[in-house]
Amino acid sequence: MKITAITIFPEYFAPMKLSLIGKAIESNLISFKTVDLREFTTDNHRTVDDTPYGGGAGMVMKPEPWGEAIDAELVGGGEVLDLIILTPSGARFNQSKARELAASKNLVFACGRYEGIDARVAEHYKQVAGARVHEISIGDYVLNGGEVAALVIIEAITRLIPGVIGNPESLLEESHNEIGEVEYPVYTKPTIWRGLEVPEVLTSGNHGEIARWRREEGLRRSESLRKSE
Repeated sequence: MKITAITIFPEYFAPMKLSLIGKAIESNLISFKTVDLREFTTDNHRTVDDTPYGGGAGMVMKPEPWGEAIDAELVGGGEVLDLIILTPSGARFNQSKARELAASKNLVFACGRYEGIDARVAEHYKQVAGARVHEISIGDYVLNGGEVAALVIIEAITRLIPGVIGNPESLLEESHNEIGEVEYPVYTKPTIWRGLEVPEVLTSGNHGEIARWRREEGLRRSESLRKSE
């Protein structure tokens, strides 16, 4: 999988060198690069924003540099480009979307800032052959920019790629799995910590009872989560 982040702050993606993602890059399971949006400006001040039409607070990111930067990723790519535009007004990201995007060969993240990217950028690339546009939000809150959201989504996607997670069986039991449940509570040694004991069933050695307990706890947690939403 090829992953590209277009941003005015390339240094924001230093964490990509760490942990399992960093190892996946080193072993060529995925490739990653940042593209500085300001490299696609044409004025001496490398301007990427302007005042909004219709008035209002804040600045809006100009379509011209975004178009040039995204076009550069389309040229000679071969595979369909999945363009992910990070925006608070996008569809809510979830595990199902992570699985969908994990099948992509070419992901490009458009990390907006200020009041967002001129809406014509998304509109244009929805009509361009070889591009699929995904306007995505990671939650009902506002960040200063799309870089943090991109890191969240990249981690959720890349861990689903075969070879990135050491034990692929761990993907089957974790929260938000194929049937949409959250994971049961987990414990390790010691059996008593600050007066709190590990549930007795987990130390019983009865694997049938353990499996049943885990199933019931996962269902209970899932139901509780649904009620709180």
